[in-house]
Amino acid sequence: MEFVNILEKQRAFLKSGTTIDYKYRVKYLKKLRSAILNYNDKISEALHYDLGKSVTEAYMTEIGLVLDDIRYQLKHLKKMVKPRPVKTPVAQFKSKSFRYPSPYGNVLIIAPWNYPFLLSLGPLVGAISAGNTVMLKPSEFSEKTSAVIKEMLDGVFESEYVYTVLGDSKVAEALLKEKYDYIFFTGGTKIGKIVYKCASENLTPVTLELGGKSPVIIDKTAKIDLAAKRVVFGKFLNCGQTCVAPDYILVHNSVKDEFINHLIKWVKHMYKDALINDQYGHIINERHFNRLVSYIEKDKVAFGGRSDISSLKIEPTILYPVDKNIKAMQEEIFGPILPVLTYDTTEEMLNIIEEHRTPLALYLFTTNKEMEKKILSSVSFGGGCINDTIIHLATSEMPFGGVGNSGIGGYHGKYSFYEFSHYKSIVKKANWLDLPMRYAPYTKGKEKMIKKFLK
Repeated sequence: MEFVNILEKQRAFLKSGTTIDYKYRVKYLKKLRSAILNYNDKISEALHYDLGKSVTEAYMTEIGLVLDDIRYQLKHLKKMVKPRPVKTPVAQFKSKSFRYPSPYGNVLIIAPWNYPFLLSLGPLVGAISAGNTVMLKPSEFSEKTSAVIKEMLDGVFESEYVYTVLGDSKVAEALLKEKYDYIFFTGGTKIGKIVYKCASENLTPVTLELGGKSPVIIDKTAKIDLAAKRVVFGKFLNCGQTCVAPDYILVHNSVKDEFINHLIKWVKHMYKDALINDQYGHIINERHFNRLVSYIEKDKVAFGGRSDISSLKIEPTILYPVDKNIKAMQEEIFGPILPVLTYDTTEEMLNIIEEHRTPLALYLFTTNKEMEKKILSSVSFGGGCINDTIIHLATSEMPFGGVGNSGIGGYHGKYSFYEFSHYKSIVKKANWLDLPMRYAPYTKGKEKMIKKFLK
């Protein structure tokens, strides 16, 4: 395949040291930013075709976030590329210690279809900021957006620097047979495990951005109307096809009726006539559409439930009352279907969450600080929000990533630079002083001095 020859060229280009130059990185970040601005309309049109995203949603959740990340890298890169000094033990006098950032080298990025622009370009920005070359494989399911990405990137980068490979799962399998210095994968846990296994053959470090069943907890002290509003925003954005979307609700029995009423109110307000609403997206393809429709148990539908295969649209659907045994609770939903379960005790609620361990996100709505402390200390999850949903992933000063089955590693902002950099630990020793106690032959006096320093 063509990419094999290009990968060899990328390795040679990396050895030239060109990508390490600070000015070179800045030059191409600026070129990429200009290209995105020029391609803004094409990108929006492609996202609308692939996923039904409105112009506003396309910019807010994809294009704008990539531009903001480039802005962040340009603002902070000069500082990030410098060695980071650290304290040196007295026993190593006279020395200075520092961590020296180096690119891993040749990076493979495999991106998903649900946010095809953001999740292709976001990791790419981090990789080139850190001085790497990149082989990018966008998803074949978001075909129009992937084609626009390739056209745009081919106009910005030489293939020896960044190359975009289009194709299906067989192409991805072929890519994974090659050796890379770093692999960055976003997608489902099942495929993530395959990527991890392939990477292990060469001991290649990875970032795995996966998924899981992300719970929402509605405590009895929550501001119910606001909680419902923010849940609807986070759940039905991109038609529920968001890795950190609320997957199911756990609402305290004492506020369940009030919460359901407000939930339905806000769905009606935000997504009126969803099946013909241009601001409401559609499912990526028929396979996922049919999978999602199979979760809709008619006798459990409190709101919504209708679908149209010709437009691949499914109404925002609330399943209530339900228990943990329904089909929709057996795997990550990844669509506009929201099961609502109830609980009486914190222990009962935690036991349900434990059945779907280490979710990518968790959302807690409460005004009780003890409840806040209990959840944060008791549940293992990637990240999340208190009294909101999904906004934690759009913060440049915090890494976004999973834990356990929901992933390995994290990125965004400065953490993208860190994720794609290997930090060499360096001690630089002075030549004018050479303390004798570390050298043989050892005496009682030397032993005494060593014990004074090391204790």
